[in-house]
Amino acid sequence: MKTRIESVEDITASFARQGYICSERIALAVYLAAQLHKPVLVEGPPGVGKTELAKAAAAFLEAPLIRLQCYEGLDESRALYEWKYGKQLLYTQLLRDKLGGLLADTDDLESSMARLGDLGEAFYSDTFLEPRPLLHALRSEEPAVLLIDEIDKADQEFEAFLLELLSDFQISIPELGTVRARHQPLVVLTSNDQRELSDALKRRCLHLYIPYPDAALENRIVSERVPGLDARLSEQLVGFIQHLREQDMKKLPAISETLDWARALVLLHADSLEQEQVADTLNLVLKHEQDVTLARDLLPRWLRQQRSR
Repeated sequence: MKTRIESVEDITASFARQGYICSERIALAVYLAAQLHKPVLVEGPPGVGKTELAKAAAAFLEAPLIRLQCYEGLDESRALYEWKYGKQLLYTQLLRDKLGGLLADTDDLESSMARLGDLGEAFYSDTFLEPRPLLHALRSEEPAVLLIDEIDKADQEFEAFLLELLSDFQISIPELGTVRARHQPLVVLTSNDQRELSDALKRRCLHLYIPYPDAALENRIVSERVPGLDARLSEQLVGFIQHLREQDMKKLPAISETLDWARALVLLHADSLEQEQVADTLNLVLKHEQDVTLARDLLPRWLRQQRSR
């Protein structure tokens, strides 16, 4: 990992080279999180580049990216560690015949239990431990970027479980004790605002909200990521996407869907938005049929307005 970050502008330029066009506010959040060793909570609607931000940060810092995808019912055994029960059982069966010899020199139940207790501790050692993303991040031989993606999908109990990690960069494992980070990772949490996160979690993090981009920024993103797109078509496409986001839709189009649509229009050799072609490719942008129907109804009037300008 880079030990020195020169400036916010250094981050902005590095992100741009990766194709991640960001505002100064986003670059500043990454800069402060890295310099202050604070987790950063990135909120915003789906598809605005929250996960890509963590990937760009890892590339900029020259650090491995360790990702934990959250979901309902996620618990510490899936996020932190799990014991290899199959391996433990196999070793138990192999040692069964040797237990008699192991206990041969014990005189009473108490000494036998003590001997078996020593054996039990060996079964809860690194030999039988299966690290999950959180433990990988703490034990990493080099500073890493830990992405805890879509934390709002996890239960509140799991959110509470994370508080020790977010504040002290350590986790308590009953069988092993406290595991402290060898190198403090840069922790990026993302949320799509599906539920309100606790004040305790927010207090431990820097906060960054990424909204849908304005037309100028989205046009820059499209031009950078889809270089073969005609400039006039890019402006039209972004303008129509911006218009759709003003509507009452079940799911508003994300930046990733704008890029998919732009790449499809390049493949179709389009040089301007045409009603029939747009209507046939709206399924790349909108994922619900009622939204597609609404967009098709809006399209003729929007095209007339563009031509009259």
